[in-house]
Amino acid sequence: MPDQLTQYNNAITDLAVFDLGPRTQIELRGSDRLSFLHNFCTNDIKKLRPGEGCEAFLTNIKGRIIGHIIVSATDDSLWIDSVPGSNEFIASHLDKYLITEDVTINDHTGENTLCLIGPHALGWLSNQSCETNRLPMWGQLPAKLFEREVIIRRVGFTLSDAYEIISVDFRFVVFWDGSIDAGATPGSKEVFDSLRIEAGFPLYGIDITDANIAQEAGRTSQAISFNKGCYLGQEPIARLDALGHVNKQLRTLQIDGGPVPFHGSAVTLKSGEEAGHITSAVLSPSTGHPIALAMLKSTAQSPDIELTVGTASATLLPNTKVT
Repeated sequence: MPDQLTQYNNAITDLAVFDLGPRTQIELRGSDRLSFLHNFCTNDIKKLRPGEGCEAFLTNIKGRIIGHIIVSATDDSLWIDSVPGSNEFIASHLDKYLITEDVTINDHTGENTLCLIGPHALGWLSNQSCETNRLPMWGQLPAKLFEREVIIRRVGFTLSDAYEIISVDFRFVVFWDGSIDAGATPGSKEVFDSLRIEAGFPLYGIDITDANIAQEAGRTSQAISFNKGCYLGQEPIARLDALGHVNKQLRTLQIDGGPVPFHGSAVTLKSGEEAGHITSAVLSPSTGHPIALAMLKSTAQSPDIELTVGTASATLLPNTKVT
């Protein structure tokens, strides 16, 4: 595998392929699928047309996050994509609310998911006869890659253009080896984490948990609709929106030296007062310094605030939005 700087640069300027592990893939079918899922997550599912998708949170009655999901619509189904290991919980959570609705829940979680990242990803797919027609963010379509059936989904995990390749017939190694043979640079987990942290994209169970209310994830504009009407957890989320601010929120930090901090490491103000804690961190290939996601108090989020992680100073990076 090339060195991490080469991997990173190719993901930014050319094309790299990453193994995302066995990400959760759940399919909802039936005539009530849109209205049913709409009732249990934060975004407007009813408005999705085939080929479109959105980011959303599954929340409990207290508005706390119990899942961070990608929802993609096809002609006859909805697909839910989430972190590895969450498939059984998400399927059982939705199933317990099924009464008379025409909805079936099918768990297709299997082998690892690939992710093509880089400005040449769309052209590469076209060269492999995968016509994505510039999918909207989180949209998906069926395709053939290396003579096998796949699902191609455009994803916003990074600031660069990115596409998941989901194997329908569970032949992960065929797509991994084929992608590299066809010119994609293989990438590591550490480089992928650097790219997603730069984009402010959290991993459920690591950066956000059921201890967090939806707005604390820092994905409000991408994942929460305040016009969709009632859903499980809507009232506390709406009350918090009416207050105009949250007490803490996930943000991205550039750390100016020192070792990569551990999950849970304290972020402090110059005065020594605790400002929050690190949730994810990795050494950035582009700077040679750590980059991190941190859950920070609202009082520690002004642009000119002086923050410290260990003995190193830290800079708050601006929020980003992938389109």
